[in-house]
Amino acid sequence: MYYADEVIEEVRLRNDIVDVISQYVKLQRKGNSYFGLCPFHNEKSPSFSVNRDKQMYYCFGCGAGGNLFTFLMEYENYSFPEAVQHLAQRGGVELPVMEESGEARARKNHMNSLMEIQKITAGYYYYQLKHEGGVRAREYLSGRGLSWETIHQFGLGYSGRAGNNLYRYLKNKGYADELLKDSGLFQADEKNGMYDKFWNRVIFPIADVQNRVIGFGGRVMGDGKPKYLNSPETKIFDKSRNLYGLNRARSSRKKNLIICEGYMDVIAMHQAGFTNAVASLGTALTAGHASLLRRYTQEVLMIYDSDQAGIKAALRGIPILRAAGLHARVADLSPYKDPDEFIKAQGAEEFQKRLDQAQNSFLFQIRMLEREFDLGDPQGKTDFYRAVAERLLEFTQDLERNNYIEAIAQQYHIEKEQLHKMVNTLALAGVQVQRPRQPVSAGSDRRTQPKEGAREKAQKLMLTWLVNHPGIFGQVRTYLKPEDFTTPLYQRVAQMLYEQQETEGRFTPARIWNQFQDPQEQKSAASLLNTSLPVDSAREQEKAFADTLLRILEDSLLKQRESLEPGDMKGLQENINREMELKKMKANREQLHISFE
Repeated sequence: MYYADEVIEEVRLRNDIVDVISQYVKLQRKGNSYFGLCPFHNEKSPSFSVNRDKQMYYCFGCGAGGNLFTFLMEYENYSFPEAVQHLAQRGGVELPVMEESGEARARKNHMNSLMEIQKITAGYYYYQLKHEGGVRAREYLSGRGLSWETIHQFGLGYSGRAGNNLYRYLKNKGYADELLKDSGLFQADEKNGMYDKFWNRVIFPIADVQNRVIGFGGRVMGDGKPKYLNSPETKIFDKSRNLYGLNRARSSRKKNLIICEGYMDVIAMHQAGFTNAVASLGTALTAGHASLLRRYTQEVLMIYDSDQAGIKAALRGIPILRAAGLHARVADLSPYKDPDEFIKAQGAEEFQKRLDQAQNSFLFQIRMLEREFDLGDPQGKTDFYRAVAERLLEFTQDLERNNYIEAIAQQYHIEKEQLHKMVNTLALAGVQVQRPRQPVSAGSDRRTQPKEGAREKAQKLMLTWLVNHPGIFGQVRTYLKPEDFTTPLYQRVAQMLYEQQETEGRFTPARIWNQFQDPQEQKSAASLLNTSLPVDSAREQEKAFADTLLRILEDSLLKQRESLEPGDMKGLQENINREMELKKMKANREQLHISFE
């Protein structure tokens, strides 16, 4: 589907990028920009920047960047027309009824077919559970205390012992092998051809927030490995941005959401009346999960298995939730391992009491930190208080930090003033909490990029300066033409910026991304307008400008010379003239004065 440029521009103007991205990322204003944790890779120090004036975003950590449309395409996996339609509805813009392009229609049909296959498969597995082959699976679920009503509500199913029943079933419905491969439901090798990924397992359909089945989890019957198996990531299934049970929990109307570890925990809690329970899909909690939770609640109760692995998972998740602006508390279920076990042993009423007693997540972190020190030893106690003081430096607001100092001082019987003094001493000494490096999420492209050379750096700097200081355009264009930007992508961006300034009298960087459909090109274009060079004075800025300008002209001259055809005397003479002009500029570089004010 194609929309005219003026329609796209109207949609963009009706939606402010800060308002839209704030629905996904907690942003804090710093100068002219807003910063938050990047939703496209895991991090603890905000490097994700949103600029209202430019109507663009950029992550200095992973390089993701663009405008409103590219953000939704990246985050929600929308196509460009889908992003336009979403923002048009949000901004109250009535879009013209237009026919889809062949490419867009093919993509939409492909996605719809994948969704259709998941839905049919869920029905197939549910049927297998209900009939004679599913006896063992029914006995397992009954033994776990699940009623048939709960089994029906969650659409649980069973995959038989045969390794290709589902494949033959879907082939009989006319689905091609290529589409079935993309569904994530099958594997293939030279010996066996296509065969089912799930067999001899209890099946847990995974739905998105719109109640559409997007993948499956399977628990093996018997002692096979792995015990739990999930669908791989597909065009419609992203583990880092979906949560099991959220399609039901989001309408629970409770003040918080409960996040736990597994499918059975979620199902057991829902059956016991705790319909606000969700779980991650076999992965650690991510920034994407936190952003998703923030759409539906301000408070999260964390329930992880009470073993060491569960405690570590909780400690990893707490800062991610806090950074997303969520208040987190941690429930203690000991001596029971998990919610399912606790509810079976003690019942729903006692489980509710444990939820009500859930500990503030920061105080939980301190309690777990305490285990690493011998508080019976004076040195151990001193080291513990120092570690606590370092953790308190995480709070940037004085009031919030003071509240925690007071709570910890009361809990550990230490003078509040002493702890406060230790925190201040560490802050003045520049001590920072050492945070573990976060793994990059599966959806983030962090492949090794070629090292950026001086040529590229110079061109990117000039483009950034033009956008950030539009007043210099009149002087810059006396020296530089778009053709002088020798890197093809940079030249294309320069041409668009020059055209905007000359026809409209201003730059509108956000419109540039509408011209790029390739994700890597979008990322590269975003980085062009977010290049910085630290300078301490106006004099250094002017020197940097002169160096950058001369470098671009020198590279442009070299490229022109290399592209000359043999016998092109006119072109050669022009190149010689340009070389002489460049030598004069170098000799009189102090005349290349420019003001960035």
